[in-house]
Amino acid sequence: MSAIVLLSNILVQFPVNAWLTWGAFSYPVAYFVTDVCNRTSGPAAARRVAWVGFAVGLLLSVVFAPLRVAVASGTAFIVSQLLDVAVFNRLRQQSWWKAPLFGSAAASVVDTSIFFGVAFAGTSVPWLPLAAGDLGVKLAMALLLLPPYRVLVGRLTAPSAR
Repeated sequence: MSAIVLLSNILVQFPVNAWLTWGAFSYPVAYFVTDVCNRTSGPAAARRVAWVGFAVGLLLSVVFAPLRVAVASGTAFIVSQLLDVAVFNRLRQQSWWKAPLFGSAAASVVDTSIFFGVAFAGTSVPWLPLAAGDLGVKLAMALLLLPPYRVLVGRLTAPSAR
């Protein structure tokens, strides 16, 4: 989890084009990790993973990313991860895909808003198009990660996996 945060904080500084950074592709994996943990070990374990990812990711990001990006990332990360856990847990008894999809989608909206607002507001970075592109990729990744989520959770919760 910490590696995902650090990698994303570094990659967000490199634009793909006028509306997207490379960090948009790595960050959604954090929700995938949280959702797999939540499904297999429960919300308390998922929250612990989020808090550890937050602490280590923030410390590493302060070293390897600009302070403003590190603070924005840490704030957005922990708020959105805890929201993901809460939404996931609320929907966990419904169809297998609803909890990870809706948890990740809600968390992505909150994460994008907090991160880009804190990291780039008041700077010369054209952050509104970047935030829109980032959110679009996060939502697409939430859909694309559903099949791997289903397979991994199936393997981790199978009777022979225990």
